[in-house]
Amino acid sequence: MSFNTSSRQLPNTDETPPRDEPTPDPLADTATGAETNTDTATDTNTETDQDAAASGEGEAAAGAAPEISANDGAASSGSGAPEETPAEAEGPSPSPAKALAEADVQAPSPAEADVQAPSPAEAEGPTEPSAPADGSTAVGAPAGTEPGTGTVAPAEVGADADPSDSGSGVAASPAEEAPAGEVPDAAVGDGAGDGEEPPGDEPPGRGRWHGWRGRHPVAARTLAWSTTLVAATLVLFALLMPSHADKFRPAEFLRLPVEAIFGAALLIVLPRRPRIALSVAAGLVLGVLTVLNILDIGFNEYLGRGFNVVLDWSLFGDAQAYLQDTFGNDGALGIAALAVTLVIVILALLTLSVVRLGNLVARNTVTATRTTLVLAIAWVTCATLGVQYTGVPIASEHVALVVQDRAERVRQTLRDEAEFAKISKKDNFANTPPSQLLTDLRGKDMIITFIESYGRSAIEDPLMAPRVDATLTAENKKLTRAGFAAKSGWLTSATYGGSSWLGHSTFLSGLWINNQQRYRTVTAGDHLTLPGAFKKTGDYDTVGVMPGVQKAWPEQKFYGIDKLYDAHHLGYKGPKFSWSTMPDQYALAAFERLVHSKKHDKPLMSTIILTSSHQPWAPIPETVSQDQVGDGSVYNAIEKAGKRPADIITSSPKSKVEYGKAISYSVTSLIDYLVKYGNKNTVLIYLGDHQPIARVSGDHASRDVPVSIVAKDPKVLDRIADWGWTDGLQPEHNAPVWKMSAFRDRFLTAYGSTPHP
Repeated sequence: MSFNTSSRQLPNTDETPPRDEPTPDPLADTATGAETNTDTATDTNTETDQDAAASGEGEAAAGAAPEISANDGAASSGSGAPEETPAEAEGPSPSPAKALAEADVQAPSPAEADVQAPSPAEAEGPTEPSAPADGSTAVGAPAGTEPGTGTVAPAEVGADADPSDSGSGVAASPAEEAPAGEVPDAAVGDGAGDGEEPPGDEPPGRGRWHGWRGRHPVAARTLAWSTTLVAATLVLFALLMPSHADKFRPAEFLRLPVEAIFGAALLIVLPRRPRIALSVAAGLVLGVLTVLNILDIGFNEYLGRGFNVVLDWSLFGDAQAYLQDTFGNDGALGIAALAVTLVIVILALLTLSVVRLGNLVARNTVTATRTTLVLAIAWVTCATLGVQYTGVPIASEHVALVVQDRAERVRQTLRDEAEFAKISKKDNFANTPPSQLLTDLRGKDMIITFIESYGRSAIEDPLMAPRVDATLTAENKKLTRAGFAAKSGWLTSATYGGSSWLGHSTFLSGLWINNQQRYRTVTAGDHLTLPGAFKKTGDYDTVGVMPGVQKAWPEQKFYGIDKLYDAHHLGYKGPKFSWSTMPDQYALAAFERLVHSKKHDKPLMSTIILTSSHQPWAPIPETVSQDQVGDGSVYNAIEKAGKRPADIITSSPKSKVEYGKAISYSVTSLIDYLVKYGNKNTVLIYLGDHQPIARVSGDHASRDVPVSIVAKDPKVLDRIADWGWTDGLQPEHNAPVWKMSAFRDRFLTAYGSTPHP
């Protein structure tokens, strides 16, 4: 028989001689050991609990036996008073023989039987005898205990612990067998510890969590239910999330998603591994759909359409460039990092949420099955009866419809690519001889100018129209005094809110270019453009003034432009105005200085793109006297005094006001240039490339933009008298509206071109 020297035994500290002490009762000792070393002892013997508390043993956490520490030994001897065992507190114990005789006479009650029942440790084998009464070190007392005092020697605290014993919580050591006739005490500890150190077969972190949960059960339950509620909320939000910002209303989130019902049914019946695999996959899919919905919201806000998963990835580079121009490199980098972090967080949270809910239904199969069945019946009932709340159907299949819509858009994109490749090869004027092109405009200096984001809303929106309309009226009077006249109408742009190059290519090519794939296809071919038509006659030099172009631009060849003046070739030394590289007034002055004022053997066909009205419309340049423009340095003070993008970018009313100012500035700059430098042979066509973003133009606004033709020669406008356009720079509300792609053929036909497909 061996003794467990790390088990705790209360030493006998009575000062009386051994002969005066009562003989310990083995049965009492056995009962006491069982009470102090099993997790049911606290319910059967109150006095034993008090003794254990006095000796510093503490309470067992979550049904686990307390661990032995140096503090326990110190607590047992700190008062200096002799401690009594439970048997001593009740009085002198009878001899073992007498105790056995009494046990035969009086049968114990059920409670007493529980108290006297041996612990599991006793059933496996005895551990150690009672402490001797002679004051010597008790067998089984903590290592380092001072003889006769029960005090733990500081140098020996914890020194005898055996690190290899991780299963019992008590270090075993060799010892002698107990004397015959003694009943050994039960071993202390069951390996669970007090929650601070888990058993050897359980991870330390999990042991600490179980210990905390045992000490704070209410807080643990509250945390668990709160986490489950958050997980369910996230999943439902992802299942019901709209793809348009204006559809975010409470009714959208009070629906029953059929996908959740089917998902719950699958998770209930699947075994553990397939269930977890399905949960992870479903969480990732929901995360991807949520990210795509967010992209849809952004694209609908800025471009008036949803995100195209096939074509629109290339636009992120342009978005990054826009952010750099608007917020600087650091701001753009921070926004990009935030966007990437958001995507990762969305994927992680939704995956963990679905896994948690899957585990929940697996642990509560009966309740989950009943709940799923009830929800399924409710969904079928609502779908059959067409139940709605504020016009929104209660029975939802939103995710299924979204996936179906995206799949259909992908199929349409792939089909459109092949179909447009055929369409772009058809051209009514492809084979028209040069002598039959634009015969009624020979000798005219042609200028085609795009004003960034100049849309119908600028003229008709109640908040912006007063300023813009007043500008158009004033500029029209300038034209009349200078001998010019104008006619104006509406064109429906192929783009909205951005992607200006789609509008440019649609207007100049006569093809409907409404996505990036079409743009790449048409610019890779030789379809005839308006600048190309003038160039084909052999009577024109073609130039392009494009301050927004800041890198290589291979499209120059497609458009038929001989000489390009981009942002790096206009001699500008002033500051940028957010995205716009230079004020429109300077770009037009540079055009006059570098191109128009020079002597030419041929008339010019000039394509000019003005950028000062590009979002975010802060800061906005101001008009300065022409002799002060110089190299643009004069704009430094104006840029510093202007508003910052952050001042207006989140406010629709403020954005509208600043947008109206920017449009007025661009129109004024253009008309001032024409009045100052135009002549009887000058013909100006100017238009907007697209409407501004929804924050300015409003939700579900049209894609219409104003277009005007201005000339001194009355014959030029007589050629389009049958178009029904409005006189002046401001088209009437009911003026004709054409698709932008229709302008090229109408224009070529009106000015003497003969179709030859």
